[in-house]
Amino acid sequence: MPKTSSAKKALRQNKTRNARNVSRKNTLKIAVKNFSRSLSTSKEEAKTKLAETYKTIDKMAKVKLIKKGKANRMKSRLAKKLK
Repeated sequence: MPKTSSAKKALRQNKTRNARNVSRKNTLKIAVKNFSRSLSTSKEEAKTKLAETYKTIDKMAKVKLIKKGKANRMKSRLAKKLK
């Protein structure tokens, strides 16, 4: 357990940031899963889901949850799946 007040605050911040990051990772995973599921139904639905997934990936890269290169790689692979 932290003893100093600054260490206590750092622990609180770490817990908050961890919860936020876990939530964001789940959002990203869900978006990718929804796109993968929509591939089996219809191509038009998959196109709309792809746009939503791109938006989510870009947001996660912006807040530095994932790196820019990984975001670009994910988007490229998802586009290949659509073709």
